[in-house]
Amino acid sequence: MGLKEKTFNGVFWTFSQQLGVQIINFGVQIILARLLLPEDFGLIAMIQIFITIGQTLMDGGMTASLIRTKNVSQSDYSTVFLINVIVSLVIYIVIFCFAPLISYFFEQEKLELIIRVLTLSFVLQSFVGVQTTILTKNLKFKLLMLMQLPSTIIGGVVGVALAFLGFGVWSLVWLKLVTTFVFVLFHWVKTDWKPKLYLDKEKLKYHFNFGYKLTLSGLLTNLYINSYLLIIGKLFPPAQLGFYSQADTLRMFPVRNITTALQKVTFPIFSTIQDDNERLKQVFKRITGSVLFVVVPVMLLLILIAKPLFSIVLTDKWLPSVPIFQILCISAIIFPLSIYNLNIILVKGRSGLHLKLEIIKKLSSIVFLLLIIPFGFYGIVYAQAISMFIHAFVNIFYSGRIMEYSFRDQMVDMAPVFTVGIISMVLSYYLKYMLFKEVFLTDWLNILLSILFFASVYLLSSYVFKLNALIDLKILIKDKLLRSGK
Repeated sequence: MGLKEKTFNGVFWTFSQQLGVQIINFGVQIILARLLLPEDFGLIAMIQIFITIGQTLMDGGMTASLIRTKNVSQSDYSTVFLINVIVSLVIYIVIFCFAPLISYFFEQEKLELIIRVLTLSFVLQSFVGVQTTILTKNLKFKLLMLMQLPSTIIGGVVGVALAFLGFGVWSLVWLKLVTTFVFVLFHWVKTDWKPKLYLDKEKLKYHFNFGYKLTLSGLLTNLYINSYLLIIGKLFPPAQLGFYSQADTLRMFPVRNITTALQKVTFPIFSTIQDDNERLKQVFKRITGSVLFVVVPVMLLLILIAKPLFSIVLTDKWLPSVPIFQILCISAIIFPLSIYNLNIILVKGRSGLHLKLEIIKKLSSIVFLLLIIPFGFYGIVYAQAISMFIHAFVNIFYSGRIMEYSFRDQMVDMAPVFTVGIISMVLSYYLKYMLFKEVFLTDWLNILLSILFFASVYLLSSYVFKLNALIDLKILIKDKLLRSGK
């Protein structure tokens, strides 16, 4: 199977996995948002930083090292597996002991037990990190989908059932734990690889030397991302943190799913062609162009329909999240381009540069955040949006130098998609306003008309301006139809 066919199959099954899982997650989140209070989501958001730190330290960046290493043996896999489990247990014990202090910091007594139970999730995940890596390295995304979908369904059913029974915030805790446990169970039943109690010091040194820099980078990133939750949770009521958390989660739903689905495929694909700069550049250009062709209109459309969408989907009690959501959606547009450029730095083995860039980006952003805190809650929200653009520009600049695809060239190539998206947003808004300004529109009708106008203008403009991504999409669909007809 050639690179093109591997990429297509990987994208198909990864998107199937992401789409299926996220449709289920989205449905569960809607039901839980209707049943629970913003305060319940705020409490979980308060301790999210400790879960993500635990997950980052547990892996140590060594699974990424496994993916990019061309000749991997049983001793590589077993060594990384054993270290993951040991480190996760040590981290859990530390968090368990510090749970009372964390609860005191946020002035929320119930957090102590929630922390001790919920953080068990990353201990469970340590038992499947290597198995998932092997499946990803071998592009077996279909099997991953067949394990993750039922895990998500079972966890969702448990969470919703507990919410109906009045368990409040604990329904969110057990949703996470049950989903993770079932996913782990499926891995051990359905995958062929099993670890051996063997630790190779040379293998550990090799993977650690690459991975520890990624770990420090990931730690900085997670500390930075969750610093917003930490500060809002400390300075504002849990309900306000709940509004922010829900807005941030929902705005990243579409962009993260599309980006992550392709990232799982592109990282091993990029790794196989890392030594061919010209080919790497062309593959990168086509993938990022195609992703932005989808992400840009989706995020701009969500800004347009945010208020009626929140009112219908989450009920009016979540309307304070709408302006937060709209501000954050603007910055989310650049997310795929930023992540894929960061991938290039990693596949080139430049983990030292990766760490250096993360230190620069995150420390400067945290300083910016601390300076803007006096401007209140929305100052913090704007700080996050602006920082995402700064991070993207830094990633693009340095990645562009490595693969000889400069910042300027990337901006020139991607500008048509952004331009067409903004034009479509403005025109569709004024079309709807001029045609229906004297007519009362229900929330449902408002959303439907916005989608109709936006999609029509966007596709027509893309055709007129002959966007490369639209041409690639047409070729891909035609190629798939020809394959299915054989």
